[in-house]
Amino acid sequence: MRSDDRAPAQAGAERATTTAVPSPYTSTDLPGALPLLGHAPQFARSPAGFLAALPAHGDLVRIRLGTHPAYVVCHPTLVHQLLIADRSFDKGGPIYDKLREVAGNGVGTCPAAVHRRQRRLVQPAFHRDRMPGHAQVMGQEVAALTSSWQHGQILDVPDAMHRLTTAVVVRCLFDPDTDTPGVLALQSSIDAVVAGITRRMTWPLPLIHQLPTPANRRYARARLQVRHLTDGLISHLRSTGAGHDNLMSLLLAPDTDGAFLSDTEVHDQVVTFLVAGVGSTAITLSWAWHLIGTHPDIQTRLHAEADAVLAGRPAQLTDLNTLELTGRIVTETLRLYPPDSLLLTRTTSTDTELGGHPLPTGTTVAFSPYQLHRRADIYPDPDRFAPDRWKDIDKPPPGTWVPFGGGPRKCIADTFVRIQATLALATVAARWQLRPVPGQTIRPVGQTVRAPHRLAMRLHRRRPTPHGGETDSRA
Repeated sequence: MRSDDRAPAQAGAERATTTAVPSPYTSTDLPGALPLLGHAPQFARSPAGFLAALPAHGDLVRIRLGTHPAYVVCHPTLVHQLLIADRSFDKGGPIYDKLREVAGNGVGTCPAAVHRRQRRLVQPAFHRDRMPGHAQVMGQEVAALTSSWQHGQILDVPDAMHRLTTAVVVRCLFDPDTDTPGVLALQSSIDAVVAGITRRMTWPLPLIHQLPTPANRRYARARLQVRHLTDGLISHLRSTGAGHDNLMSLLLAPDTDGAFLSDTEVHDQVVTFLVAGVGSTAITLSWAWHLIGTHPDIQTRLHAEADAVLAGRPAQLTDLNTLELTGRIVTETLRLYPPDSLLLTRTTSTDTELGGHPLPTGTTVAFSPYQLHRRADIYPDPDRFAPDRWKDIDKPPPGTWVPFGGGPRKCIADTFVRIQATLALATVAARWQLRPVPGQTIRPVGQTVRAPHRLAMRLHRRRPTPHGGETDSRA
């Protein structure tokens, strides 16, 4: 990997440029926009392909989704400047406008003006001191999930990983006694809402989404269900008291000024963490199992590492430093399949500039982690699953690896997601081998969030070898 050798744009992305110095970064309009629809048909037909082609047009490319124009930032240096200047490039645009219909102003969607207060409020739930307890819960839930697995069974991998991460988030962030079926129903409703948001972002024509189609009715029902279930969860925890050591207790407790959050504010945080905490880890784990299963050499090494470090026991937080290959597998999976949206948007809150190009107030600016992670000039052979490319990389250059965003608005649960994925992979790999089912074509599904479609794998029970030698997997 190499960092870009072009000079960065003038310091201060939050100020409009006042010099006549030519910018080293190019800005162009993407050709091929259709009346009313803009580039929406091309994006809907092949989102990843559409985004991958943009850097050839420039570093800052103006597109239209419907009648809504947006600048897509294709250069990592400019993406880094965009992310650190959160006051000028605030969360907004089509994606976040739709997400706020469900998640309101939670820590992931709120404007910059209130973000710092919200982040201070919820950050303690992800403090390093809490991670040992979270890791213990992760191990317990992996054991619970795998206790019913049978040798030779065909596993619906996304469904299994979804159930695992839902259970972990509920226990770590909310309450260990929370009614699990109710929470699972809530997550199912959130999935339907996210699907509806995806359609609205891809085809941003209001009249289409007001028609009484089955998809629009499912979206409306799911939004009501999310509100009903989360309000019930909040009422239950208020009635039982906020004495537990979890995120919900922090949200129900008074802040430093002695004021309490309203039910609406608590609701927004609950939905935010269910959407982000569950989905991100489940998608990452699902893709990781697919990639491991289709690369037998990596799988053999993963099993050997799990055997040498764990000898059959669940992985613990103290094992992270020795689970080196497992950690690189997670990092490489996040590069190839970042769990966030394919296209993330910001809105300029003031007249500003980026890369020497002026952007007036209200301009939508977007970037794509998927696109950045697959640039051949940054990652040689970018479509290849190569965990060892991270062996000698202590910290990737700014703007080149952004599965959780960056700057002040970086995902608050990024460490939580990576730890959970690493411990889950190692714990399962110590006792199970997941083999691809022949005849499947695994592809990403969804125009924005790229989850594996219909990924089934056959389970094979393993006999761990304590010194990391050859493992014995029943035929």
